[in-house]
Amino acid sequence: MNGYPLHPGKHAFPAIPDPSEHAAYVRSGDPTAHLATSDGVILLYQRRLLEHARSAYQTCARPTWVRGGLDLAEHNGRLFGVCGGFGIGAPAAAIAVEQLAALGARRIITVGTAATLQTDLGPGTLVVCDRALRDEGLSHHYLPPGRSIPASTRLTEHLAEALAAASTRPRRGPSWTTDAPYRETTVEAAQHQTAGILTADMEAAAVFAVGHHRSVDTAAVFAVADSLVDRRPREKTPAVERALRTALTAAVAALAACSLSSGTGQEH
Repeated sequence: MNGYPLHPGKHAFPAIPDPSEHAAYVRSGDPTAHLATSDGVILLYQRRLLEHARSAYQTCARPTWVRGGLDLAEHNGRLFGVCGGFGIGAPAAAIAVEQLAALGARRIITVGTAATLQTDLGPGTLVVCDRALRDEGLSHHYLPPGRSIPASTRLTEHLAEALAAASTRPRRGPSWTTDAPYRETTVEAAQHQTAGILTADMEAAAVFAVGHHRSVDTAAVFAVADSLVDRRPREKTPAVERALRTALTAAVAALAACSLSSGTGQEH
């Protein structure tokens, strides 16, 4: 039986396409396409949250820089970006991270929703993901075989501190990243619940893997929107909307704090 990926050890081999090609293409039409002077970029998956970010921070669109769309904003004299419209799931998020990194972004925080695997996490609870189970395919093309991958420690600390400052009492722990949201089974949910995994998501492991590969600091925060352990389907609730906006505000603060504390260096 073949293993996965089909070519063993492929993470150690150079790739044919390179995201620097994307950066060169973008800059051929817009020489200002650089993100190295920014604090970083926040990945957003909900359209309403992206619209809120554009309004709250009076962003300036850079629609041709990355897949989906990128907006730049200044807040308290600091420059950051918000990126959305690129799709959902590990491959979509990974492409966005690759293109942002090629343009010079050194810190990326993903802000989205997730399903809880614990009965005490209700809708709107914020969860800082400090480690992701690699039950998607993409991370295995970037890193050696392994069960999980950590977020960047320093950026995650700044994110947790920013959320705590907002009096949100966030939870912190691991998430189960999977490519197959309609194949999340009872046996898996029970196993992960017992192991203390807090949430199920679709992007964290991929974002962390690309971050490690490209020396970009990455972190993730989720608003709980549904449950897999006492099946509660996703609903539009004010609590989730408020939580996402709080997470966005904290992510902006965390990018600035991490940039100021670490200069141009990264850690993983």
